[in-house]
Amino acid sequence: MKLGFIGTGKITSSVVTGICRSKISFKKILLSSRNKNIARKLKRQFRKVSIAKNNQEIVNSCNWVFLAVTPPVGQKIIKNLKFRSSQTVVSFISTMTLPQLKKAIKVKAKIVRAIPLPPISLKKGPVPICPPNKQVKNFFDKLGTTVEIKNEKLSNNFWATSGMMAPFYELLSTMSNWLVKRGVQRNDAQKYITSLFVALSEDAVVNSNKDLKHLVKESQTPRGLNQQGVKELRKAGFYRATEKTLNSILKRLNKV
Repeated sequence: MKLGFIGTGKITSSVVTGICRSKISFKKILLSSRNKNIARKLKRQFRKVSIAKNNQEIVNSCNWVFLAVTPPVGQKIIKNLKFRSSQTVVSFISTMTLPQLKKAIKVKAKIVRAIPLPPISLKKGPVPICPPNKQVKNFFDKLGTTVEIKNEKLSNNFWATSGMMAPFYELLSTMSNWLVKRGVQRNDAQKYITSLFVALSEDAVVNSNKDLKHLVKESQTPRGLNQQGVKELRKAGFYRATEKTLNSILKRLNKV
């Protein structure tokens, strides 16, 4: 199987790294040269990775084609590419719907939308896909945890939550900087904060069969530090603002 990536940003870099470190069987990965630095770095790092002359070469050469460009670029370039009906096309484009992709691709190829996130390079994290597809599920199951979604409108909720990745990192950065301002070495501050949130996330995964509100309750003691923290953030509207932001992102996605 030959895999092709149109677009070479952070997500492509993460997915390709995950693939090359996984047990996925493939002959070759062909990259576009849109971001030459990332493409060259991946080529140097993995022997089965090469760089195509143009996007059509990727479509001509590959069984699976991954679309990893921004929505404006996708709207512009996909309609000019000549796909084959025997191909599987996996789109990472957040605001291009299945009907829009089908119209642009023209032929009756298998088209699946997916939402991989950077931790896929570590073979970790969820990968929502829509519509359900057995082959694509098996593929991403080797890179993380695939979540199949039947309804595309419902899938927009997952796209919306993926928009909270940068805010999460901003929270880690804010807490690390707080420690640094109080005299902690930056390496120690960042090691502590990132390790703390990894541990909390793993604990949440282990207990994911329960309502997460139980973890909120169990992590507090009367008049304790965590009770103070959650009460003050609630009073400040931190969690309401989070929900408001999710609603705003979803509204943008539903307009497409």
